[in-house]
Parts: sequence; C-alpha cells; structure tokens
Amino acid sequence: MAARKIISRKAPSGRKFTLNPKVARRSFMKIAAAVTALTGLALSGRLTKEAEAKAKKSPYSQSKIVRTICTYCSVGCGIYAEVENDVWVRQEIAQDHPVSRGGHCCKGAGAIDMVNSEKRLKYPLKRQNGRWVKISWEQAMDEICSKLLDIRKKYGPDAVHWNGSAKVSTEMAYLQRKLAAFWGTNNIDHQARI
Repeated sequence: MAARKIISRKAPSGRKFTLNPKVARRSFMKIAAAVTALTGLALSGRLTKEAEAKAKKSPYSQSKIVRTICTYCSVGCGIYAEVENDVWVRQEIAQDHPVSRGGHCCKGAGAIDMVNSEKRLKYPLKRQNGRWVKISWEQAMDEICSKLLDIRKKYGPDAVHWNGSAKVSTEMAYLQRKLAAFWGTNNIDHQARI
C-alpha cells in the first residue's frame, strides 16, 4: 500500500497547516452544511433573476421576418431571416424549430453570407492573360461541357473525379451525385473525407 504524502504549508498568518486528504468529521459536516445551504439558496430563486423579454430596436424599420431553413446539410435547422426590400439583412436562430430546437452549427450561423457575401460569385469568370474576365453563362457552360466531353472521350468516364463540398446545400450535393452517376463513374467523394 502506497504511503500518502502530507504536504506542509504556512498560511499567510504564519500558522502551519497541512494539505491532507483526511478531513476531520466535524470540518466535513460544517463544509457539507454550508454547501447545502448555498445550493438551497441558489435554487430558491433568490440568487437568480427571471429573464425579461425586450423588444428589439431594429435599424430595419420596413423589414419583415421570413421563416426558413438552413440548407447546408440534411438537418434543416430553423432560421428567422429578416428581409428588407428583398434583401436578407439579418438572421436569428429559430428557437421554436422542432428539429434544431434553437441550435446551429457555425455554417448555419453564417448562412446569410451564402447570399450576401462580397466574395460571392454572381457570374462566371474566365482567366485570360492572367486576369479574370466576366463571361456569359452560355459561354461558360459550352466551354466546360466541351472540355469534359473531350476528357471523357479520350480517357474514359473514370478520368474525372467529382468532389463534394461543405459549401453547397444538400440538394446541390444530391444533384452532383446524380451527375456523376449519369457521367458513368463512381469516382465521387466529399471534402470531409479528404
């Protein structure tokens, strides 16, 4: 049996005391009574205060609240989107949503950036002479499709790897999986596994 080490220390008053795991029964009873009394006091409501609901002061006076869901994953957490002049200006977590019950992951908390980010691409870009140039959707689709078909014809359908993204919605991921199947390959994965 291992011996217990008793550590001696001096209190600020200069009196010597020991940090011993053995506590006297009388001291234990005093500590237990104090903890019980404080716990009872805390649970009685004297130390806690009921939260008060206050109306928000909204800088968006003409806004309306639209109930929607986050599309980043298949959970579909609830969001209250505040919309003014058809622009999503602010969001709150839907506390009464039956699935998420007021919870969000970090992507859902920033779902507003999916449509409002300054870095969001709104049209196709093509790199020409070291610079990004705006092109039409038709031109982008034609060029991408023709290059993909050339690769498929030359190397076969398994020459292309389809990679999913955590930045797309559940529906977009579903369509990407279907596209890979129609392409004729099973070379598809998700960035979470890579």
